[in-house]
This record gives sequence, structure tokens and C-alpha cells, in this order.
Amino acid sequence: MQYACRTMAKDKFSKQISWEELQSMGDPNADPIIPPEQKSNDVKPRKSINDAIRVYIERKGRGGKTVTLIKGLSLATPQLETLCKELKSKCGVGGKVEGRQVMIQGDQRKKVIQALLSKGYSDVKNAGG
Repeated sequence: MQYACRTMAKDKFSKQISWEELQSMGDPNADPIIPPEQKSNDVKPRKSINDAIRVYIERKGRGGKTVTLIKGLSLATPQLETLCKELKSKCGVGGKVEGRQVMIQGDQRKKVIQALLSKGYSDVKNAGG
């Protein structure tokens, strides 16, 4: 049985695709398949004593709002994004990745440190006010 999918637009760019072609495209939301030898661990070994992960709070330049900053993570940007998402859900607040640091709304230092320690990071320190 031959099925055809047609785009909703009625312009010159619309294209008819067979069901087999559509299935061969795969799921765009699925994670790419990475061989086990290419997978990297989330936790990287620390190179020196000064490479500790620091958890700060900051109020300046944010309209009086308090944010928790996590600095010193040696992760790639996609891994920082997933870590940020996990921390936001554990703390129940918003946040984002800004440069090489993770920003969580509010004073969430205790929860963030506990979450990082439970993920396997050994050298997490509370720094600043």
C-alpha cells in the first residue's frame, strides 16, 4: 500500500514524500546513536587543586535579584545544558547556561552542592557571601 505525505503549504515548495522515505528520515527528537567507545562521561577528573567547582551567589547587576552561579565545570556546552536542566528541576526554579557557568535563580547553594555531590563531583566548594 502506497501512502503519501504532503506538506500543508500550497506553494511551489511543497513536495510529496512516500511512506518509506518518511520512515528512513528517522525521528528528529531522538538522540543520535553514538558508539560506546565515543561516549564521554559527565564527570571529568580534576587536573589540579585549584580546579574546584565553586558555587557562588550574586546580586549585583541583576536588579536586586539573587542568583546562584556554578563556575569551574569542565563540560561541553550540551552537557552544561543537561546539567542546568537537572539542577533547575531539583531546585524548582529557573536558570540558564551563560558562557562557561550555570546560573540558577535564587539562593540555592545547599541544593546545588548536594545535587553535584550526588552526581559524582567530588571537589565542590561553597564560595562567596
